[in-house]
Amino acid sequence: MSSRSSLWQTFKAVGWGFFGVRKNSEYQKDIARLSPLHIVAVGFVAVLLFIGVLIALVKLAVA
Repeated sequence: MSSRSSLWQTFKAVGWGFFGVRKNSEYQKDIARLSPLHIVAVGFVAVLLFIGVLIALVKLAVA
């Protein structure tokens, strides 16, 4: 599997994790093929983006 494909799979897994909707079988596949370090790194970036979007929305609403 290429690193680009693995990165995309990691983004998808983290995205589904944010929504909390994931089949157990798909979760087990993710655990088997994805690096925990990649999941943590992508999750950290996703949280920062989420916080940034929330801050921007609040500033827009208050302005």
